[in-house]
Amino acid sequence: MSAEAGGMELDRSVPVWPQVAADLRRRLDAGEWEPGERFPGTVTLAAEYGVTQSTVQKAVVALREEGRLRTVLGAGSYVQH
Repeated sequence: MSAEAGGMELDRSVPVWPQVAADLRRRLDAGEWEPGERFPGTVTLAAEYGVTQSTVQKAVVALREEGRLRTVLGAGSYVQH
């Protein structure tokens, strides 16, 4: 395990993307990003969590499927609620 975003520890013995999704969910629930605000890009989040962009992309897809994010092709993702 290694220290990640905000001191979060990722368990690398199991898939990491659900852990990233859970932390992003927590941060959304805490109001870190306001509804309508542009969500950080995969490059930024990958660097923050110390994971690959594809790992972050899977987490973002999960959040989009839950209705928490809206993605606009070529413009990024935005917080829904």
